[in-house]
Amino acid sequence: MVKVAAVVVTFNRLEKLQRVIAALEAQTLPPAWLVVVDNASTDGTGAWLADLSTTIPLHVVSMAENLGGAGGFARGMAEGYQLGADHVWIMDDDCYANPDALERLVAGLDGAVTELGPDVPFACSVVTFTDGSICEMNNPLPSWDWGRLLVKDQQNVMVTACSFVSVLVPRWVIAEHGLPYAEYFIWFDDREYTLRVTRQCPGVQVLDSVVVHDMGDNKGVNFGMVRPENAWKFAHGIRNEASWLLHHQGVVRWVEFGLRLWVNFRRGGVPWRLRLRMYRQFLRGIAFNPRISYPEPAASEYRSR
Repeated sequence: MVKVAAVVVTFNRLEKLQRVIAALEAQTLPPAWLVVVDNASTDGTGAWLADLSTTIPLHVVSMAENLGGAGGFARGMAEGYQLGADHVWIMDDDCYANPDALERLVAGLDGAVTELGPDVPFACSVVTFTDGSICEMNNPLPSWDWGRLLVKDQQNVMVTACSFVSVLVPRWVIAEHGLPYAEYFIWFDDREYTLRVTRQCPGVQVLDSVVVHDMGDNKGVNFGMVRPENAWKFAHGIRNEASWLLHHQGVVRWVEFGLRLWVNFRRGGVPWRLRLRMYRQFLRGIAFNPRISYPEPAASEYRSR
């Protein structure tokens, strides 16, 4: 039986976290472990988790400070790896999985491996909004031959990048490709990581594995949407993407990104003060270049040496 560690990263969303955990306990294929990374919540999440009794063995990772989604996922994936999981199943604290979501993910990944070989690096779910429509922020990036498995009667399409909202990552991927960049804090960590691990083979979106993302407004994101209230998120995203493009794709791609920012800012009517702030983050990407980190081996791997 495959051993899956479900990893949930949370920050000040106790009511939604409770629904997430209830959905995980209702899975037709129960995870072997539930890892909850509490990103220094201040809403009583820590006290609630300390008293929580679950049907799935619970491992709470209490962070001393909020390291953002990127830092939380890196820490949670490392924890699942150290527990000895065959796969980690990562999600936000507002992701409600259908009861068969994990079972379908595992079957979908196995089917893709049967057809494409052992290098399939992840399987992600279809992400819907609370009203049943597609979640605008969580559509994966299809490969050029995305339908290759559909014509083989699989419920899989091939993708090269996805968000961290219900993604099943095999153990070998973490061992070979490391963890997400914790230093990114928020935004672009999921895109960078899934692009990193699909260099040899695409991942798959499993069409009959479905989760609900309770994210508030169902809107996509573009750089013309920068406003004072969300500028801190865009600042991280622009710095992170600029860093990745310059250091991993080359200076031409980095310059193209800068021009794309200019066009989006103009079309979106972004105030000049915010444009200058975002371009400072763009330039920060020159010196900002995190290095890949890898988890410590599992305790059983230490014992076998």
